[in-house]
Amino acid sequence: MSTVAGPHRATLVGTGLIGGSIGLALRAQGWHVSGVDSDEEAARRAVELGVIDEVGVDPDSSITFVAAPVMAIPEAVRVALAQTSGAVTDVGSVKGSIVAEVDSPRFVGGHPMAGSEQLGVDGATPDLFEGAVWVLTPVVGTDSDHFATVDAVVRSLGADVVALPPDRHDALVAVVSHVPHLTAAALMGIANERASEHAALLRLAAGGFRDMTRIAAGSPTIWPDICGQNRGAILEVIDRLTAELARLRGLVDDGDDQALLATLERAQLARRNLPSRVVRPEELAEFRIPVPDRDGAIAEVSTLASEMGINIADFEIAHSSEGDRGVLILLVDRARADAYRESLVDMGYRPSVRPLS
Repeated sequence: MSTVAGPHRATLVGTGLIGGSIGLALRAQGWHVSGVDSDEEAARRAVELGVIDEVGVDPDSSITFVAAPVMAIPEAVRVALAQTSGAVTDVGSVKGSIVAEVDSPRFVGGHPMAGSEQLGVDGATPDLFEGAVWVLTPVVGTDSDHFATVDAVVRSLGADVVALPPDRHDALVAVVSHVPHLTAAALMGIANERASEHAALLRLAAGGFRDMTRIAAGSPTIWPDICGQNRGAILEVIDRLTAELARLRGLVDDGDDQALLATLERAQLARRNLPSRVVRPEELAEFRIPVPDRDGAIAEVSTLASEMGINIADFEIAHSSEGDRGVLILLVDRARADAYRESLVDMGYRPSVRPLS
């Protein structure tokens, strides 16, 4: 349903693993992609690998992706806004501080929850985002058309879009990304120390240990900035994790098998209930939501779905030829359609709903 209007031209600011993977995916769809990098050799390498068509910023880009280190993103976004006229988004894993520093209706904060142990543009792959969650963080001043552009392009890369307020994103990503990375680093540190005492230890590190610590193989250079920018949320989660480990230690020390088993069973059930993608039309319902042409409507409707745990499978805006109203067209999980409709009504919207098939 979603389409990207206008010329298919994009710019990458940063041509590493994430930026490079975006470039490969867009070029595979016929886009003309320009790119720049603070490392000129990396930009030249991107041309050699077919990640970008040419080095430079394309002023006619309908979308610009800023794939720079977290601390450098606000300034890079401001420069991109000045040099282009289309939508600008970023891929930083912290959103609150970035969104607070960039005040433009054309900017949509973003964070693809995807990565690889591979480093740099040589590790880029066009399918990196297929099936991945890509968070967008619209705010009150976000322009609806630019949000729709970013949403459509991200979905075209194979990602599932989840919209969240910036501070909510940062609190949640501390749980599912930032602290797990630090935990994996801590476990690898312990294992490495023990390996110097017991040569066989790392040969035993198969299966679950390798799965749990895989993320520690990622680039370490980005993490000091991430931890600095999301310090409060990370410290809160570390404190909660420490308390839970202390509780589990107590259960093991006391030999409380019943309580330990109950904890492990709850974890097993929660893991099995992690949501999967909605891919069949019969599982979808179409929402048409009339909205006034005002700031905040996009953020309200999209973040409501995310906070309710409802997947938006597709998103489109139909503008009225007259007046100041438009219609948001969303495809959502059919099983949650009634609950979503009721919540929208409570917020003053008047959606119409029909099964997709």
